[in-house]
Amino acid sequence: MFSTGQWYFALFFVIVFIATMIYVYRKDVKELKSHYRGIYWILFGFLLFIGLLFFIKFYLKD
Repeated sequence: MFSTGQWYFALFFVIVFIATMIYVYRKDVKELKSHYRGIYWILFGFLLFIGLLFFIKFYLKD
C-alpha cells in the first residue's frame, strides 16, 4: 500500500514534528504558567458537568 520511501518520510515527519513541539513547549512553558493559572479548576468543572449529564441521563432513563 505504501512504498518504502513513503514510510521513511512518515517516520521522519513524525520525529521532526514531535521534536519541534517539545522545543516550542519548553520555550513557552514559563509564559504559559502565567497566562493559564487556575486552568485545573476549569477542567474539574467541565468534567463534573459531563459527569452530571451522564448521571441525569441514566437516572431519568427509568
